[in-house]
Amino acid sequence: MSGRVGGLGPQGRLTALAVVLLVAFLGAGGYVWQARQDLSAVGATATGAPTRDDLAVVRDVPHLVFRNTALGADYGRVAMVPLSAPAGPRAVTDTACERVYATRDEAICLSADRGLLTTYRARLLGPDWSVRRDLPLVGTPSRARLSPNGSLVATTTFVFGDSYANPGQFSTRTVISRVSGAVLGDVERFPLVVDGAEVTTVDKNLWGVTFADDDRFYATAASGGKTWLVEGSLAARRVTALREDAECPSLSPDRTRIAFKKHGDLPPGRWRLAVYDLATGAETLLAETRSVDDQVEWLDDTRIIYALPRGGAGTATSDIWSSPADGRGAPELLVSDAWSPAVVR
Repeated sequence: MSGRVGGLGPQGRLTALAVVLLVAFLGAGGYVWQARQDLSAVGATATGAPTRDDLAVVRDVPHLVFRNTALGADYGRVAMVPLSAPAGPRAVTDTACERVYATRDEAICLSADRGLLTTYRARLLGPDWSVRRDLPLVGTPSRARLSPNGSLVATTTFVFGDSYANPGQFSTRTVISRVSGAVLGDVERFPLVVDGAEVTTVDKNLWGVTFADDDRFYATAASGGKTWLVEGSLAARRVTALREDAECPSLSPDRTRIAFKKHGDLPPGRWRLAVYDLATGAETLLAETRSVDDQVEWLDDTRIIYALPRGGAGTATSDIWSSPADGRGAPELLVSDAWSPAVVR
């Protein structure tokens, strides 16, 4: 069952309702900062970014898929660059997405139709970026992932509120489906086991799925102001906590480690990137000290990539950065004017 806000009095519920209505009217929801980007981009000076016309050539080699945030006519469209030349010219598709994730054969595109009342869609796209089918979606989309072989898709939406900076003050719905559209499960309904006991509180939420295979997955669970890294099974329909203080996991290509963001003793709304070793339980903090509020991606078995708004949240552009997974070295700019990275090999 999807989590619900608990412990609010009548005045609190009225206040919460007012906030929800205001957010819906503005078309913000889970994309508050992104909506500001779009509005800023409309009147901004078009700067563009170097482009290339050989989309099919880029698609046939290992490449990086992302949302183009270079101001201009291609703002918001899906673009890609070869992994061998990430800083080079980008091939831009005709598809616009708020968030995108891709494998060799499919891509998931979360898009927004903004107006007086903003509506959101989740669409499965083929390798030529044409729409194959609409996918089940309830609420404001926030996260999306495909399984390594492209057979499963997970989407997370907010069904109450517009932020998860404070766990328990929102409600999510995370659904895993086959790419055919058949729903396999709403993981909010799966029993959550922490330290051998099932968590039954109404503020339980799960989000940010990363797949190990067609059965096992990892995600974030939250309840009572705490978050956990959890391992789930579609066959067993259960999720079990592995460690506390971990959000938005991303499984390494060799399936031995999980990159995630942790809150630790940082101020509210700020996180630090870390890597968790599944065999030993060891944690490694990354050299990146800026707050990354997103589900990161693995460039390969040695490097993590992630997007950061340029100049802070609310700015019109963002960039994709890279950091070594062993905590050494320093962050490096990988692709400028980009957001929502996905590595396709």
